[in-house]
Order: sequence, then structure tokens, then C-alpha cells
Amino acid sequence: MGEAVLLVGPFDVVKRLLELLPAPEFIRSVLFSLGRISAGFLAATVCALATAPLSSRFPFFRNLLAPLVAAVKATPVASITILLLIWISSRNLSIAISFLMVFPIMYTSIEKGISETDEKLLEMVDVYHVPLFRKIRYVYFAEVLPYFESGVKSALSLAWKSGIAAEVIAIPSGSIGEKLFEAKVYLATADLFAWTVVVVLLSFAFERVFMVLIRLARSRLEV
Repeated sequence: MGEAVLLVGPFDVVKRLLELLPAPEFIRSVLFSLGRISAGFLAATVCALATAPLSSRFPFFRNLLAPLVAAVKATPVASITILLLIWISSRNLSIAISFLMVFPIMYTSIEKGISETDEKLLEMVDVYHVPLFRKIRYVYFAEVLPYFESGVKSALSLAWKSGIAAEVIAIPSGSIGEKLFEAKVYLATADLFAWTVVVVLLSFAFERVFMVLIRLARSRLEV
């Protein structure tokens, strides 16, 4: 197009990315956003692992959580971000937003996996008085894992999208969101694309690492 402000070329993006990589500020921004979004994702996953079995076991608990989960799913990310910004520090906002976006997905996936467990298989382990730990390890784990992996793949990308969006709105100092906001203010299109590539690569790498950990856990538990 010949207008870098409107649309920068791929070579210019790569060039700008290579200029950003050695800078200490680049590393700090990546670690800032990576740490907070990862914390929100992991906290949501742990909470989902704790609450989904309770919902499957106790209908009252499921009915109690249902409207809260539905409300979080339906509410726009921007509305939640602005509301939470009134209550918590901008530096920790991406943790809360990532948590709220990830929890409904992981909770629903795990709860569905538990509810879809073969009833005849459960009756068999009850007849043979299989200990609870073995029942969880060899029955529920195998049945829930495909749903868990599917939830992880969906939730990870949403965690990064919502977390970075929250940072763009809150503009915490030293975050990737701040760099994206500055690129918009100064019409630095090359910076905008370069930081976007960084976010995509971080999301992809985090997903790969998490899926490897899941496979390692599965191989150890199946022994």
C-alpha cells in the first residue's frame, strides 16, 4: 500500500520484532503479562477441578453455580474489565479477567466429562469395592481427560485474548497491553503488529507446554 501507518509489511514487522527482542524492557513486559495471565488461567483451572466434581455430586451446588457461570459467559469482557478496575489494581486486573473467562469453560468441560462417565463402569468398580483413589485414577481420569484437554485448548486462547484486552484498557505499567496502547497512540503500526505476533507466539507456546504436561501426567497415572 505504501502507507506504513495503515498497513505495515511483513518484513517491517519482523525487523521491528528483532529490534524489540534484545531490549530489557521487552523481557519485562513479556514476563509481566505471561505471569499474570498464566496465574489467572491456572487458578481458574484449579477452581474448576474443585467445583465440577461437587456439582456432579450435589445438584444443589450445581444450581447455585449455574447463574453465576451463565452471567460470566454472557457479560462482555469490556464491561467486566471496567467494573473490576474500580475494585482492584490495574496491575492485577489481567489475573482476574483471565480467571473469569477461563473458569466457565473449564468448569463446564470437566463437569460434562464427569457426567458422561459410563454408569456401568462405575457400578462395576463399586461392586468390587475399588478404593476411591483408584476409582478416580483409572475411571474418572480416563473419562474426563478428553473433555479437559478440549477445555484447555479453548480456554487458553481466550485467557490471552481477554487478559491482553484488559491490559489495553487498564494500561498497567510494564505490560504488553501498555505497549499495544502506546502503539495505537503514536500510530506505530509496526510495533502493533510486532507485539501482536508476540502475544500469538506466547499463547501458542503456553498451550504446547500445557498439553505436554497433560500427556506426561496421563502417562504417569496410567502406569
